[in-house]
Amino acid sequence: MIFLDAAATTPVRREAIEAMFPYLTNQFGNPSSHHELGELAATALERAREQCAEVLGCHAEELTFTSGGTEADNLALKGIALARRAADPSLNRVLISAIEHPAIVESADYLRRVHGFTVETVPVDSTGLVDPAVFAGMLADSAPGGVAVASIMYANNEVGTVQDIPALAAAAADAGVPLHSDAVQAAGWLSLDVGSLRVTAMSISGHKVGAPKGVGLLFLKSGTLCEPLVHGGGQERGTRSGTENVAFAVALATALRLAEAGRDDAVERVTALREAYIGQVLTGVPSSRLTGHGTRRLPNVASFVFPGTSGESVLLELERRGIVCSSGSACAAGSDEPSAVLSAMGVERTVAQTALRFSFGAGVTAAELDTAAAELAAAVARMQRLG
Repeated sequence: MIFLDAAATTPVRREAIEAMFPYLTNQFGNPSSHHELGELAATALERAREQCAEVLGCHAEELTFTSGGTEADNLALKGIALARRAADPSLNRVLISAIEHPAIVESADYLRRVHGFTVETVPVDSTGLVDPAVFAGMLADSAPGGVAVASIMYANNEVGTVQDIPALAAAAADAGVPLHSDAVQAAGWLSLDVGSLRVTAMSISGHKVGAPKGVGLLFLKSGTLCEPLVHGGGQERGTRSGTENVAFAVALATALRLAEAGRDDAVERVTALREAYIGQVLTGVPSSRLTGHGTRRLPNVASFVFPGTSGESVLLELERRGIVCSSGSACAAGSDEPSAVLSAMGVERTVAQTALRFSFGAGVTAAELDTAAAELAAAVARMQRLG
């Protein structure tokens, strides 16, 4: 099997398993307990937080461990919006880009339905890019109410387009609006330095960088108002109550540091392989079209549409041939609806339903991609013959 669905998940790194193992066995203490086992767990938790902070270039106390990227997105958007409106009732608007992950889209809809916020969508162009000038204009719009929070993802999970987050964050800062960015797909491939990015909040998911599923991280810039979504014993400095998952926090810190240490080499190697693969696909399947930005894209993502076919049919045929990929976001698997991301980019409905995403792990080889390109051409040709 050739696995080309790394944007959906990655295997757990052996180093992460080994690092977390003691905290699943003999060092199993609760970090809130005031005895030796508890203090060992608390020390490990704070060490993991400090290690993650080194990668993000922030203070350790600005990081909150969560159950994953989805929870981090929910906490950022809902928490900041609710807290800022409580402090200033005129802040009643939420801005999100047209190509956000469902965790942001559904959180924004919750704020609209349950709390009466006005949700506005920041458009993207045909490549999936947000125009900073358009974003700045929406932030300065004289519509009733100010903007409580804005959220624009760093790198798109379906087409791989990478946003100019520093420019967008500068526009938000000029308007006095906190900007959150979903960096789940960016981790391991792009710089996560929050000082350079200038974001107020940023979400990361562990299982995209070689940690287990079920752990994530939220950066919240010091001084940012954020209403907790989970109430209880006040863990995580009151931002997220509940006994912390020390073992998984340690695994996340280990995986994140390893991903960052190998990032430059991985980016250089995988970008070259991605470009070769894109060329092979466009040549081998003349009807195919690359989606997303041509150059501002993740090193490890190549996404296409194949007009005249069924994306799901080609997907199944590829799996039969030993190639595993995706028809879009793993969070929307099984849906008959065309991709909301492609629709926002202006791709017509019938064409959007033919989309396939190929996403590579850092260890992908040229031979694997050569095989995948050849099998893809054969699979598309077979589906076209079958109609």
